[in-house]
Amino acid sequence: MEYKNIKEIADKIRENVSKVIVGREEIINLMSTSILAGGHILLEDNPGTGKTMLAKAMARSIDGDFKRVQFTPDLMPSDVTGLNVYSQKTGEFSLVKGPVFTNILLADEINRGTPRTQSSLLEAMEERQVTIDGETYGLKRPFMVIATQNPIETTGTYPLPEAQLDRFAMKLSMGQSLKEQELDIISRFIDANPLEEIAAVCTTEDIVEASQAVKSVFVHDCIREYIVNIILETRNVGKSPSGYDAGVSTRGTLSLVRCAQAYAAIMGSEFVEPDHVKAVAPWVLGHRIASFGGKHLRKGKELIQDTLGRVQVPVENWER
Repeated sequence: MEYKNIKEIADKIRENVSKVIVGREEIINLMSTSILAGGHILLEDNPGTGKTMLAKAMARSIDGDFKRVQFTPDLMPSDVTGLNVYSQKTGEFSLVKGPVFTNILLADEINRGTPRTQSSLLEAMEERQVTIDGETYGLKRPFMVIATQNPIETTGTYPLPEAQLDRFAMKLSMGQSLKEQELDIISRFIDANPLEEIAAVCTTEDIVEASQAVKSVFVHDCIREYIVNIILETRNVGKSPSGYDAGVSTRGTLSLVRCAQAYAAIMGSEFVEPDHVKAVAPWVLGHRIASFGGKHLRKGKELIQDTLGRVQVPVENWER
């Protein structure tokens, strides 16, 4: 697949989803970036901001299967992955697949599930497979987890551990709509539901093919060094103004590279530029830094913005 075709697919997805989600073009672009990079999304925002509708619109746009799991304290791991059920009629066990066998899985209010149930997604997110009673089953391609959590209602929740946060390519927030956007939403939804009217603009096969093409987006040596310098700056615990208690992992390094490649592709570029790295870094790295002492009152996204300001930007020619 040519790079211009990747941009066309991303443009069509953005235009299609924007029929339902008003004024969130950047968020839609970042979601397209994540799915092309083979990543997952954590949506943290207040109730009623359109998180579920965004996930459904994305699934419809790529003609993919969509399933939703409402995480609660009594949800079991088998409710997510599936289980083998014994049939008295045949005398055999048969697999009843869980909702994880889909293209886009919405893990709604994931922090309300117990750590044991949360961990049932680890293998699926990292290896695109699940193991049930010793048998390993591959998942569909593409496969993307869109998890949501409510930042203001924390009673009875189980915060996601760093190991699970690290498996999300990006942490995004919908944010509040402006006056004009709220008026536009009323106009669109007052007599119909636009979600029921949108159709697919590409296929899951197109997304898989585009994901493979994204991997060949050129990353110059100076851009690779720039990315590593950003990561190392987050690891300079006590030696720099960052002051993080824990920096970004190697998984975070690779995620930043892949997301920068995907973002460059949907912007129509055949190579990664520093601006592409800067565009995705706060979303890719913000949730991966930790401050256990609570000395940072600002969000990780803002801290990464500060980090970007301290790392020298390469000025070489970044083309192949």
